[in-house]
Amino acid sequence: MKSITFHFGTLMVLLFASTMVAMAASSKPAVDVKGTWSGTFLSRHSDVSPFVITVVISPDSRGHLLGDSTLNSDCVKNLRLYVTVKGSQISLAGSDEDGANLTFAGSIDATGTLLNLSYLINGSASGRCESDDGTGSLGKR
Repeated sequence: MKSITFHFGTLMVLLFASTMVAMAASSKPAVDVKGTWSGTFLSRHSDVSPFVITVVISPDSRGHLLGDSTLNSDCVKNLRLYVTVKGSQISLAGSDEDGANLTFAGSIDATGTLLNLSYLINGSASGRCESDDGTGSLGKR
């Protein structure tokens, strides 16, 4: 009976280890998105001006990707974006100091130098903008 338990325990350890390796491999970004990205975004609403944004993506002390942004928007001020990459899919999301939220979601092109994104802005209590959405892209510099 000990022999069966030992083999079963060994099998469980091996299955656990192989699962962890597979999970680690699948959670690694397929593309290195660290660096400086910039681009223009157009609202789907004709009365909202386009905005230009530059995002510098780098890891924090724990290895999580963060993007510090500079942008000219009527709705959102400069903000820190939390960046998530899963395969060729990417999302960037954060809030400015007034509480306006900006979320980008989309894909990384095959060259790893262009992010094709949709965005959604949920305005703050300041009343600058209630909400806005549109599309654009960020190119790696």
